[in-house]
Order: sequence, then C-alpha cells, then structure tokens
Amino acid sequence: MKQKNLIKKYDKQVTMYEKNRENPNMAARRRKIINSAYGNILEVGIGVGANFSHYNKEKVHVTGVDFSAEMIKSAKKAASRYQIDTELIHADLDDLDFSPESFDCIVSTLTLCSYPDPVNTLNKFNSWCKNDGKILLLEHGLSHNPFWSLTLKAIDPIYSRIAG
Repeated sequence: MKQKNLIKKYDKQVTMYEKNRENPNMAARRRKIINSAYGNILEVGIGVGANFSHYNKEKVHVTGVDFSAEMIKSAKKAASRYQIDTELIHADLDDLDFSPESFDCIVSTLTLCSYPDPVNTLNKFNSWCKNDGKILLLEHGLSHNPFWSLTLKAIDPIYSRIAG
C-alpha cells in the first residue's frame, strides 16, 4: 500500500517536475554527469526526461524505467522533443531483472533515496553494467553544516508525506 501511495504522489507531481526540467542550477550538474554517458544506457527513475537534453543523441540508446505511468507519458514527449532513441518501461525497478552486463552506462539522478534498499539497487546496477561500463550518479544528501543538517532532518518527515 505504501508503494501505491508513493506512485500516486509522483503521478500528481508531473507538472511540477516538467516546470523544473530546465532548472539552470540542476542543468549544469546534469550536463556534467550526462555528457559522459554513451552507448546502451539504462536510466532509472527516468521521471519526465530531465536528462534528455544533455545526452549526445547520436551516440545513445536510453532504456528508461519509472514506476509512475504519468512520468513515463511525460518522458515519452520529452524523448520526442529532444530526439532521443528510447525504450520506456513502466515498472518498479525492483521488479526488473536485466541480464548481467546489459548496459554500457547506468544513470541515476536524484533517485536513490526513492528505493527501499539502495544498497541492493546499487548491486543490481553493478550486475547490469558492463565490466568496462560506467555507473553515473547525481544524488543529494545531508549538509555538512550542522544547522542545515538539523533543519533538513527536522523537515524530512513532513516533506516525505507531501512529496514522497
């Protein structure tokens, strides 16, 4: 039941994510990571396709996964807009089982906090990525500043209830 509620929250947030897709602060960070992606790519938590504008469209095929049907619909539109060769899968990553060494690159931007067992998720990435491949992560965490760290810990339960 908890997972279904989380999916509903993400389904309702598509418009917010679409408006934030071109956020200049995040765009610079995404570009820095995504520029080194190549070949057959698995992008987990594809969302609204916020990374599509940063891929080298001549050198990639992106398999995108998201558990939100509404996010997948938005990603499909973004893939067309940015002319990215994609296969989009509406599924929970924990339910998928790709063959070992299926992908040249695996991309995860701001998604690891959404997985119930992130260590297990990272182990799957290691299995699915080719030995000479790349796993590209852009993630967030607690601040080293004690004030901000305490503030983030205090608002986390509220934010989690609202945003998932």
